[in-house]
Amino acid sequence: MPLITIHKLYKSYSHTVALKSVNIDIHAGEIFGLIGPDGAGKTTLLRILATVLPYDSGTIHIDNFDIKRNYKELRRIIGYVPSKFSLYHDLTIEENLHFFADLYNTKVKDNYDIIHDIYTHIAPFKHRKAGKLSGGMKQKLALCCALIHKPKILLLDEPTTGIDPVSRKELWGILTRLKQENITIIVSTPYMDEASLCSRIALIQLGSILAIQTPQHIIAQYPHPLFATKTNNSYKLLTELKNHTNIIESYACGEYVHIVPLQADDSHTLKIDNNTFYKITPTIEDCFIQLMNNPLVQ
Repeated sequence: MPLITIHKLYKSYSHTVALKSVNIDIHAGEIFGLIGPDGAGKTTLLRILATVLPYDSGTIHIDNFDIKRNYKELRRIIGYVPSKFSLYHDLTIEENLHFFADLYNTKVKDNYDIIHDIYTHIAPFKHRKAGKLSGGMKQKLALCCALIHKPKILLLDEPTTGIDPVSRKELWGILTRLKQENITIIVSTPYMDEASLCSRIALIQLGSILAIQTPQHIIAQYPHPLFATKTNNSYKLLTELKNHTNIIESYACGEYVHIVPLQADDSHTLKIDNNTFYKITPTIEDCFIQLMNNPLVQ
């Protein structure tokens, strides 16, 4: 039985629809990724799951609790780290941690084992005010404060946005270790490459779920052969390819241009005009683009 069941969830802000009939089951002990660009609905969904934002219609059950009727009980088992640093800037690391422990009627020493690996990174600066910390250190402190009451579920809204690559790698290492503690983690990110670090993912765009599966399964379901070539002028090449009769789709991906041909044999290269394209394995980003242009009905 899923730990979290979301059924036909709908949320709008005035005339803007944020979530459209969203259906998701999340199982205990997995890292579940919400993958999508800014404005896709990731933050809205996480705020609803954190019981801090009401929704218009649908049902949500978490650990057999109804989220509307039992929000107080659920707050005891949920840890939430919003995308914007929201701890007290004028309190030190140590003061913030003790303050949040007090909010949950617990003590830092009683639950120190769950945050030990994270806290050791910031302990040398425990007397520094939170507002003076680097981006990576702020995220580690926020994570400690969200975990100090030993929640069953951890919600993280774009935790790696705005931090350096080393801190980003450290954070994902921390999440992997927390998963081993049987904490269910729901993490949102606009970075497609982070999808492979999740147990399962939901690709979300404009409030709609495009696909839910393991990253490997989504990649395996990509329906077409895919080719790429490196170029110094993506715009020029894409303009030339736009009206080519043998191309279904073409788009830039970093310094490469990816194409989906209408017809392709089993060869690993494809010659179009003066450009040689090489067959590649799709990434989650390729799958997202394909599903965005050819959405599946939930």
